[in-house]
Amino acid sequence: MPFTIVRFEDTPNPNAMKCWLDRPISAGPRSFRDAASAAADPIAHALFRDAEATSVLFCDDWLTVNKPPAARWPSIKARITRVLAAST
Repeated sequence: MPFTIVRFEDTPNPNAMKCWLDRPISAGPRSFRDAASAAADPIAHALFRDAEATSVLFCDDWLTVNKPPAARWPSIKARITRVLAAST
């Protein structure tokens, strides 16, 4: 079932964005520090592949995505939204 982002929230790190979801994505914290560590999780893997994520953290009904310093948030947010909307 797809996830819907309820809102994006800035963090103190300009390269990290917190995404509040319409329902839990995990029962507790799960951290993916690189694409290799996300290989077994379809959503985390897609965030690395399609949204330029450099790390991902899932926790309850939110996730945090880190991006490369040169990437721009408007494009990354759109890609995160697409990945979550396409998840099953």
